[in-house]
Amino acid sequence: MKLKLVYLLLTTAATLFAVASFDKPAPKPKKVATQTRVQQDTIKKADSLSKKVKYKLFKKNAHASYYADKFNGRRTASGKRFDNNKYTAAHRKLPFGTKLRVTNEANKKSVVVVVNDRGPFTRGRDIDLSKRAFMDIASSRYGGSLKVTIEEIIE
Repeated sequence: MKLKLVYLLLTTAATLFAVASFDKPAPKPKKVATQTRVQQDTIKKADSLSKKVKYKLFKKNAHASYYADKFNGRRTASGKRFDNNKYTAAHRKLPFGTKLRVTNEANKKSVVVVVNDRGPFTRGRDIDLSKRAFMDIASSRYGGSLKVTIEEIIE
């Protein structure tokens, strides 16, 4: 009986020791800072559902055209390199960095672009869009010009 009591006492002590040494709280996971990719020139379409965005009408029935491919890689008036695959625009008077929503009046498709250049210098044109922005709102994949509504995004 004495032997059973010693055996029971030793197994209980060993169990308590094992539980005490292995039952440490798990370390809290470290918070990893997520990198946010700045997409200043690659803003796609305005999504007014996710964020309250206000639009100020700038011009209706404006004529929009797009940059020719020969301008790809050249410097803009703001000093940045032009990329026909980004959502950018040229305007004669609006400040650089102004975000605009440009809507095709024929099919109501719209894109958000950032002004980073001056122009267009063709009479009768109000805004030059990058080729990507233009093709996103165009009815067909052929060139030309569009009648658009230009709205300034107020954040």
